[in-house]
Amino acid sequence: MYPVDNLYRGWRLRPDAVAIEDGARGLTYADLVARVDALAAALQERLPAPQVRSEQARAEQVRVGICGYNTIEHVVAILAVYAAGHTWVALNPRNGKPELDAIIGSTRLDLIVADENCLDRFTPPDVPLVLGKTEGKRAETDIAALVAAKRGARPRRHDRPLDAAQTIKFTGGSTGRPKGVVQSYRCVNTSIASYLHHFRFHAGDVNLCAAPVTHGSSHYLLPILSVGGRHVLLEQPKAATILDAIERQKITTAFMPPTMIYAVMAEPGFARRDVSSLTHLQYGAAPMPPDRIREARAKFGPCLEVIFGQTEAPMMITCMTAEEFADERNVASVGRATVLMDVAIMDDKGRILPPGEIGEIVCRGDLVMNGYLDMPAETAKTIVDGWLHTGDAGTLDERGYLFIKDRIRDMIISGGFNVYPTDVEAALVQHPAVHECIVFGVPDDKWGERVEAAVQLKPGARFDEAGILAFLKERVGSVKAPKKIHVADQLPRSAVGKVLRREARRIFAGGA
Repeated sequence: MYPVDNLYRGWRLRPDAVAIEDGARGLTYADLVARVDALAAALQERLPAPQVRSEQARAEQVRVGICGYNTIEHVVAILAVYAAGHTWVALNPRNGKPELDAIIGSTRLDLIVADENCLDRFTPPDVPLVLGKTEGKRAETDIAALVAAKRGARPRRHDRPLDAAQTIKFTGGSTGRPKGVVQSYRCVNTSIASYLHHFRFHAGDVNLCAAPVTHGSSHYLLPILSVGGRHVLLEQPKAATILDAIERQKITTAFMPPTMIYAVMAEPGFARRDVSSLTHLQYGAAPMPPDRIREARAKFGPCLEVIFGQTEAPMMITCMTAEEFADERNVASVGRATVLMDVAIMDDKGRILPPGEIGEIVCRGDLVMNGYLDMPAETAKTIVDGWLHTGDAGTLDERGYLFIKDRIRDMIISGGFNVYPTDVEAALVQHPAVHECIVFGVPDDKWGERVEAAVQLKPGARFDEAGILAFLKERVGSVKAPKKIHVADQLPRSAVGKVLRREARRIFAGGA
C-alpha cells in the first residue's frame, strides 16, 4: 500500500462529501480524485519514470518541487506527485531566496510547480515550470490546463519499493549546506498509521491547515482524507483569520507551532470567540513552557495535544493526547513513543541510560528517514546501529514519558554548571510582561559561557530588566539567570515560525 491509497480510501467512503476547501472554493472527494488522477497522468506523460528493477532505476526517480502557500492547487499537486510515483520536494515560499535556490540546486529537480505569487521566491532553474494557483498574468502551462487535457485519465500504477523516496524535505537552519531528508514510502505510511492510531480521526473531523503544507500541515492531509474528513486551507493565516475559521467551519483539528498558538491566544476579543469545536489542538516543532500549556488548556479547553519529531523522523516519534495532558505530571512532557517507534536515552558512549538520567534522545523504527540526500557521511553520523540520534537532550521517566531538555549543542556550560535554555525560558515566560523569549549562551572570559536572553514584550508592557532578573533569580537561581536581557520588537524566526536560538545569539550577543 502506498500513501496516496489513503486518498482513494476516503473517496470510496464519502465520494460526495467536501474533502478540501480554501475560502470560497471547495472540492468533493470525487472532484479531488478526478483532478489528482488527471494531473498525475499528465506528470507521468511529461516525466516518464523507469520501472524500479534496479538500484540505477531507483536513483533515477523523478523529483518534482512544489512551491506554494496553502491552496487547493498546492494540495492537488502534492497528491498527484504521489499518485504518479514521483518524489515530492517541498519548497516553502517563506524561506529566504538563497536557501530555496540552494535546495533547488541540490535536488536536481525535473519539474517545478509553483503558485504565481511565489515565482519571486526562487531563481527559476532550467527545468519545466507548471503554475499552481495563478492570477492569469503568466503564459506558462498551469495545473488547471493539464487537468482539463487529461480529464478522465488515471495514472499508471507504479511499482516503487517501500524504501523508495516519497518525499524530500529540508532541515531548518540558515547557514551551511542544506540537508535534504529522504523520507520513504514506508516512513510516510508509518506517519499516517501513527496519527490514525493515536488520535482516532474520523469522518466528522474538520482539519485546519494554518501551518504551511510544505511542513507540519502536510502530515495531516492523508490521515484526515483516509477517513473522509475535511481540510480547510488558510493561504495567509493570521490570528484573527484562524479564529474566524475555527468558529465558522467548526474546526475540530489543527496543528500549530507554539508561536502561532501564542498569537491566537493574544488576539483581542479571544474570550468572546467560540473555540469549543476543537478536540485536537496539536503543537510541535518547538517546546512550550508548562505555564503556556496551562494557559492554552484554560483558553481552548481540554483539547491540547503534543507531538515530538523532526524532519529525520517526521512529527510522531512521541505524542501525548488531550486526556494524558490532564495529568499534571505530564505537563512538561512530550508524551510516550508512538506505536511503531522505539525511544531511548543514550550517553555519549552509546549506552542506553535508565529512567531519570539525562542523555541524547535516540529512536528507531519505520518512521526514520532513509538518510540525507547525497550526504552519506552525515547519514552515518546520524543513524548509528539503527538508532537515529536526534541531537536533543532529554530524559524518560519510569512510565515511559519523554521530557526534552534542549538541543545538545544548545546546552550552556556556565561556571562549570550545565544550564538548559528551555528551563530558563519556562521561568522567564511566566513574567507578566513577557510574551515570548529565547535564551542562549555567549562566550565569556570569566564564566566560559554566560547566559543571555532576548524577550518580546506583551503589548503595552514596560521593559524592566532589573525586575525581570530578580523575578528569574527567585525561580531558577543566580547561576541560570541571564546576565543580560535584550528586548526586541520581534524575535528571529524560521520559515515555519520557530524562534531561532542561533540567530538570536548572532543578533543580540553583539549588543545589536
